[in-house]
Order: sequence, then structure tokens, then C-alpha cells
Amino acid sequence: MKLHELHPAPGSRQARKRIGRGISAGQGKTAGRGTKGAGARPGAKVPRAFEGGQMPLTMRLPKLRGFTNRWRVDYTVLNVSKLNRFPKATIVDGAALAASGLVGHPGERVKLLAAGELKVAVTVRVHRASEAARRAVEAAGGRVELLEERVARVPKADRKSKPAAAVEEEPAAEPEPPARAARAPKADRKTKAAQDAPAAEAEPAE
Repeated sequence: MKLHELHPAPGSRQARKRIGRGISAGQGKTAGRGTKGAGARPGAKVPRAFEGGQMPLTMRLPKLRGFTNRWRVDYTVLNVSKLNRFPKATIVDGAALAASGLVGHPGERVKLLAAGELKVAVTVRVHRASEAARRAVEAAGGRVELLEERVARVPKADRKSKPAAAVEEEPAAEPEPPARAARAPKADRKTKAAQDAPAAEAEPAE
């Protein structure tokens, strides 16, 4: 094979489409751009989410709905029936649950529920447990140890009132000042002054 005998593979090279070169070329007149409109103008670009002018999907979807609690604590639910796989007198904690595949990793928070039946006596160390689950474990001869203490909820009425230790003695009320004598009306004051004037003139001078 010689250099002048080299050719590209058949179909790999195609001639450039020449547009706007007359009707006979097949792409004359509007040159494949249609008639007028934004697409017929040079430099026209359509945004990726453009929907032809109708209300976009991002504006049709509901927004600002609901509430997301940033301080929510999630627990992995564990039924007592899953504990039957452990031998008797086993301490079932995070490491044992992770080794058996019941939880993803030993540090997960676990809540024990009473679904199913427990037939082995085990010691369960979880973060939370329902009362029914606690009774089921104790009925089988085991016990439940909570890894976190739940704070007792104060009733709403007690929350409004002050604790007994925080109530301070109120200071004794100060005695009220004596009531001032009622002031005589202006007309009565003039009459009294007129009655006292002759008596003052009658007194002899010293």
C-alpha cells in the first residue's frame, strides 16, 4: 500500500451541508430556520428549561409547604421478634446489632418495639423502648437498659406556674399616706375670707 492509496473509511466523511444557496440546493430561502421568530434570528438561544413561554415547571410546583425540623432525631426501629437470633444471656447492644445486620453501624439510635414474640432472655441496650417492648423482654427473663434518659414532660398547667423553690416572698405593703383634707370650693373660700376680715379689724393695736 502506498500513501496515495490511503482513503477514509466509507461513510466516515460527509460533505458539508450548504444552506442558503438557492432553492435548488434544498436549503434555500429560510435555510432550515423556519419563518421568522426567535429561532430565525442569528444568535438565538433557548434556555434548557424553556417551555415555549408557558408557566415553567419550577413555578408550577408547590413550594414553601410543610415544616422541616432541623433538630429531628431519627431512630432505627427494632422489633423484639428480631432478638430471637441471639443466644440466651447475650448483651444486645449497638455492636451486636451491627454484626448481625439489624442496623447499619453500631452508633445508630435504636428504638425497641413490641411486634412479634421474644423467646430468649437477653439484655437489650437501646436508646428507647416502648412499655410493651419492655414488658415483653422482662417476660422472657431479660431486661432493657436505656442508653439515654428521656426528660419527663411537664404538664402545661405546671409549666405556667412557678416552681415552689423559685417563688419569693412578696415584700410587705407600704402603709398608705394619710388622706388629704378636701379642699373647699372657690366660692366658699371667698365667703370665709369675708367673714374673717371684720374680726381682724376689731382687734386693738398694741
